[in-house]
Amino acid sequence: MAGQVIVLDGGMGRELKRMGAPFRQPEWSALALMEAPETVVAAHRAFIEAGAEVITTNSYAVVPFHIGEQRFAQDGARLAALSGELARRAADEEFQRSGRAIRVAGSLPPLFGSYRPDLFDAKRAPAMLAVLIEALLPSVDHFLAETQSCIEEALAACMAVAPTSKPIWISFTLHDECGVSGLPALRSGESVAEAVAAVREAGAAAVLFNCSLPEVMGPAVDVARSVLGDTGLPIGVYANAFPEKTGTAAANEGLSDLRDDVGPQTYRDFGRDWRRRGARIIGGCCGIGPDTVCALHAEFKAD
Repeated sequence: MAGQVIVLDGGMGRELKRMGAPFRQPEWSALALMEAPETVVAAHRAFIEAGAEVITTNSYAVVPFHIGEQRFAQDGARLAALSGELARRAADEEFQRSGRAIRVAGSLPPLFGSYRPDLFDAKRAPAMLAVLIEALLPSVDHFLAETQSCIEEALAACMAVAPTSKPIWISFTLHDECGVSGLPALRSGESVAEAVAAVREAGAAAVLFNCSLPEVMGPAVDVARSVLGDTGLPIGVYANAFPEKTGTAAANEGLSDLRDDVGPQTYRDFGRDWRRRGARIIGGCCGIGPDTVCALHAEFKAD
């Protein structure tokens, strides 16, 4: 990954909603797994056809925060396994059709609510992670602990995945209000430099930043690059298309508006800047659809 950009997919939840899949609070994107799994395969196909080289399992909402404690206890493992199987099916179909190998990343989401480092429960996390990891393991090429708001939850994911011997990518979400002029920080307030150093030591195979404004990602890439130096550890970005979220705003507390100034070409320009700064894994998060992934593919894979 030293020079080539790896193109990720985009936001699964909004793509499912756009397609007309079952979609509501609190289940969010997990509802499609329960009621219309074929729509999940179709969403993966749409991102693959747009040029994504890595697709992420639709397991982000397979946690008690979204599906409830009882349902997670009774059906969480099956739903997580299904999310892996559906992603693997889409990847295998593409390989059979074109010979193009698509990697599958197993999503390990925030276990206690997005953007809420204050809710992280270190005692409960290992058991919940174990359910997701065991269920996803047969289907994924690597794990992706995403939208991590604090160092502690990222390290918990690293520790939980370590016995599997599969790589883990760690992706942090950032304070939107930092802006391009301030030092980037996690939503916990911890510094990006401290976070990158911590997961590097814990064995992460890549460090990414996601589910934050595109404008704050460049400075975070700069900090990560300075911390990682010549270690060769890849840096990645997949921003969202939400307006700024400040304070204790929680992802998915309602259906967030999308910015109308972050279209495919504007996002591609952000991606070009992230690459210039050192990012080598680039895709999209909430609100970033196949059209934008197509623009990224055209930008980074033209030659």
